[in-house]
Amino acid sequence: MADPEPRTQINFDNTEIAFANKSNKELKKTSMLFKLMSNSLLTKLLSSVGLFAVKYNLPFARYAVKQTIYEQFCGGETLLDCQVAIDKLYDNNALTILDYGAEGKSTPEEHDEVKDQIIQSVKLAAANNSVPVVVCKLSGLADNGLMERLQKPGTASEADQKAYVKLYDRVDEICEKGNELGVGIFIDAEESWMQVTIDRLAIEMMSKYNREKVIVYNTYQLYRHDKLAQLKADYRKSQEEGYLFGVKFVRGAYMEKERNRAAEMGYASPIQKDKASTDADYDAAIKFCIENYQTIGSCCATHNEKSSLYQAELIEKMDIDKKHPHLNFSQLYGMSDQITFNLAEAGYNVGKYLVYGPVKEVIPYLIRRAQENTSVTGEMGRELKFIQTEMKRRKL
Repeated sequence: MADPEPRTQINFDNTEIAFANKSNKELKKTSMLFKLMSNSLLTKLLSSVGLFAVKYNLPFARYAVKQTIYEQFCGGETLLDCQVAIDKLYDNNALTILDYGAEGKSTPEEHDEVKDQIIQSVKLAAANNSVPVVVCKLSGLADNGLMERLQKPGTASEADQKAYVKLYDRVDEICEKGNELGVGIFIDAEESWMQVTIDRLAIEMMSKYNREKVIVYNTYQLYRHDKLAQLKADYRKSQEEGYLFGVKFVRGAYMEKERNRAAEMGYASPIQKDKASTDADYDAAIKFCIENYQTIGSCCATHNEKSSLYQAELIEKMDIDKKHPHLNFSQLYGMSDQITFNLAEAGYNVGKYLVYGPVKEVIPYLIRRAQENTSVTGEMGRELKFIQTEMKRRKL
């Protein structure tokens, strides 16, 4: 009789493991925060008021944000502040992916500051065994309008071409430092109208730096109906040209914005027709990358339990070392602890996206987290359910 297919024993409902790193006091505070955020009307009001208050330095606004939502979802205002969170995650077998939270910068001086900050992140990562990767978000390194014009035929001026060279040099300097110090670089995805420029840069950096190990990873948003085919085509290109392929796959972050813009401007939406199509492409991307893991370094970046379990089971079924550096999972800091820490307990490479930066800089990121419950995932309700289950188990 044939041996039964191996099945991993991960239980994402195990809240004892999920919240082992939280004291009773911390758990109660987290519960209160998620209760607030599960009220969509209140969240919308606080998001707009909070953004205004912090932007204009209203009294107590920064303190209030920092003591609540900032503390839950961010590692600190500076790199050094992050060390406490990094160490605490590592104590619970989880890795850290450092992400400087600056977005939408507009001047060359600001872009250079962001580049320097990311390079400092790479240096700190190299000094920590528990920080294998740093995030590079191009919206902090160049004007968004520039990236949009560069992918529209005939719209980029001579000044734009010079600005692109500056962008290329910033990204290259970051990837070169990552290559020198053995730290991975996740190039984040953005909206479709600037993504072609980002993809082009990411592939060029892979070709340059992924010759011996995977340093550079591009991000593929599988809520787009064209991204699975592009992922496979980009992989074929890497095989033909002799470099390793790095991929982080996510479902996506700009669905409503993408659909609204497509409707307003009269072009076909790039977004999948329904969630089932997104889920199918996402899991197909997992399967493709795991089956080619020797030449693809991948990260399954999701809060979806089914996809996380699917990747874990594939790894086990194929009898691959769980700690192979090409096989990774990630979730955002402050969310989905039931996935992160149960995967970590089972021996998989799993990390938290740890965003850091001054409160004013990361407000757009924090508002997206607070508004997560208005998306199709209903994240906040799920988070609260797990927290309350653990509080009940502890008899709090």
